[in-house]
Amino acid sequence: MTKLCDSYQRPINYLRISVTDRCNLRCIYCMPPEGIPLMSHDDILRYEEIWLVARAAAELGITKIRLTGGEPLVRAGLTDLVAMLAGIEGVDDISMTTNGVLLERHAAELKKAGLHRVNISLDSLRPERFHKITRMGKLDDVLRGMEAAKQVGLNPVKVNMVVIRDTNDDEIPHFALLTVSDAWHVRFIEFMPFMEKGKKNHSLVPVSEIMERIEDLGKLEPSAPNGIGPAKYYRFPGAKGTIGFISPVTRCFCQQCNRLRLTADGKLRPCLFSDAEIDLRGPLRQGAAVEDIKQLIRQAVVSKPERHKLVAGVTCERFMSQIGG
Repeated sequence: MTKLCDSYQRPINYLRISVTDRCNLRCIYCMPPEGIPLMSHDDILRYEEIWLVARAAAELGITKIRLTGGEPLVRAGLTDLVAMLAGIEGVDDISMTTNGVLLERHAAELKKAGLHRVNISLDSLRPERFHKITRMGKLDDVLRGMEAAKQVGLNPVKVNMVVIRDTNDDEIPHFALLTVSDAWHVRFIEFMPFMEKGKKNHSLVPVSEIMERIEDLGKLEPSAPNGIGPAKYYRFPGAKGTIGFISPVTRCFCQQCNRLRLTADGKLRPCLFSDAEIDLRGPLRQGAAVEDIKQLIRQAVVSKPERHKLVAGVTCERFMSQIGG
């Protein structure tokens, strides 16, 4: 196995794989209410193709894989893909980001197949507000999914809360206190605008403000990293759970970025907030071997930009649900 580094000497060891652009929710920051034009079945990478890309990536030094969507659990047979990925030499961590709606029925089989842990997107603990943010979700479904994940050992179960001003920011203290009372692992994420350049991001609640609101409840102590992502972790004294902060807008963490993203239709993206992509589906379906895919992965790594331009606003051709977050 070789060590994969980009042009700025950042080690690249993490691959996010979107397995579908479909989702059973319509979260207000991710997708329009009417949904999006869906990719055809033939446009989506087959599991065997995803496996080949992951194998090539692992031979280059990728050790961490995260499955995303859309909502990954709406794709049939996802457990089979997990088992295939778990068999790749060099991959030592397989995780998944999910909205949790279908997790209760699939948690045990995912764990058995080789999934290590899950992150659950949850932006409100009030049923009516949760339904408003997701446009069609039921909070109880997610909470049961979380409990099922904990019971089968998909730990740590992390909760991702996108903080949106005047929408759910009043719930910050409630989420934070659950790290004490229920040992939750909560990560507060700044709202990321896919917007016209120069347009003010009125929905943004900066991490600095989120921390101030939480520290009104008690002093936060630095905590050891709870994963491989960009979050900075803290905890209340004596709490079993942790509080993480992800600040893509106000505290750029691009200098530590260690990831590539594979879209459901087989495009490799070096940066979330750039439309620059390298096509893998075409070569795969023309019979490309592992070495050919490795060369394309190297090309993507070399083209990885030094940082995103999120502060100035970005215009992306794809919705967040089509990229995988």
